[in-house]
Amino acid sequence: MTTATFDFAAELWLYGGKATWYFLTLPFEVTDEIDEISRESKRGFGSVRVHATIGATTWTTSIFPDTKRESFILPVKAAVRKAEGLADGDNCAVRLQLVDFER
Repeated sequence: MTTATFDFAAELWLYGGKATWYFLTLPFEVTDEIDEISRESKRGFGSVRVHATIGATTWTTSIFPDTKRESFILPVKAAVRKAEGLADGDNCAVRLQLVDFER
């Protein structure tokens, strides 16, 4: 089996609630495939652990289901945004590797 890895592009967006967070929304086809792979073993809040890479920066985090967007969202922390020179609205090339799943 190979590790489940996904490459896609997505726009960075700002969540303006009580705390300021930046996210990327995964494309529907990637969300559908991750749903299928992780159906039996999701973690709290339906999250899935991943290694995420944007540019030269890789970090471990989780993606979370977002019912409003009908997709998973990927939080992009400040250190990553700073290292990669990212701002709200930037289009990002992303590689996601599922931590606990293979296909």
